[in-house]
Amino acid sequence: MSQANTKPVSAQVLDAAIAWQLCLDCGNGSAVEQAEFAKWYSASEEHARAWLQLGMLDQRFSNTGVPARNALLNARNGVQQRVRKISSNLASIALVCGLALFAGKSYLPIDYWMADQRTATGEQRQLRLADGTLLNLNTHSAVDVRFDDTTRRIILQEGEIMVETGHGDPRPFIVQTRDGSLRALGTRFMVKREDDGTRLSVLQSRVEAHPENSAEQTIYSEGQQVLMYSDRLGQMLAVSPGADAWTRGMLVLDNVRLADMVSELNRYHRGHLGVDPQVADLRITGSFPLNNVELALNALMPTLPVQIQQRTPWWVTVSAKPQKN
Repeated sequence: MSQANTKPVSAQVLDAAIAWQLCLDCGNGSAVEQAEFAKWYSASEEHARAWLQLGMLDQRFSNTGVPARNALLNARNGVQQRVRKISSNLASIALVCGLALFAGKSYLPIDYWMADQRTATGEQRQLRLADGTLLNLNTHSAVDVRFDDTTRRIILQEGEIMVETGHGDPRPFIVQTRDGSLRALGTRFMVKREDDGTRLSVLQSRVEAHPENSAEQTIYSEGQQVLMYSDRLGQMLAVSPGADAWTRGMLVLDNVRLADMVSELNRYHRGHLGVDPQVADLRITGSFPLNNVELALNALMPTLPVQIQQRTPWWVTVSAKPQKN
């Protein structure tokens, strides 16, 4: 497979590819389904790449007995069994795709499943590495640990980590992503893979950032953050207060758009969290638990004119509260 075909795709596009796979597998292969799929597939090169990578994932898991493969197959079979009980009209296709959004977070790029350490949606984990480094993995994250005689290297395949490097080891400590490398200079920092780049947030000491396809190297100090692209470094910004609160199971917000809050909580939710455009721009300040998304959403209602609509356990929408006559 060419390098272009293995280029990562966004989580949204991957979810859509999974939804289409389930629709086509579980449906009757109607002309409507086939035509709509062809339209989606040809709309973007990224759509085609996601479809190819999904097939590659299936093929790789078919040749291994690891538990991850069984989990994937069970998730898909569970959805398929439910869909077979539904008539194959357009309404049922929509329901299949809705169910696929729930199952979709179980399907990730191959590098995620093959990583040395990973967390599921809503899971967080703390690891102590051989050199004494403390490594926190946030929800939906995966890393490979590559220590040798000359270098300590962490490869962030997915998600977000916080690193507190061990002391007394002369080997350089590097976090590598698809966008470049980050060299710790005796420090505590966070690295997060985003759709368009890698976000570095320095909490203590300094970190040197080096984009993959650029000679640029810049050192960032405590309290600074930057979005690193593969060919450049973005604008330096201040780290927001409470940025590392996720390591303590909390989401801390200061005058943030409701839509942005819901988007962040969605990273910890097995399913879909949405927000009505009518209330998306409302502002929210406060601290919310990440291990109980339902509680976090319910905490909005006393202070904002919103209601929580839960169609299923995995499909939840924050919408405007009806006005009283």
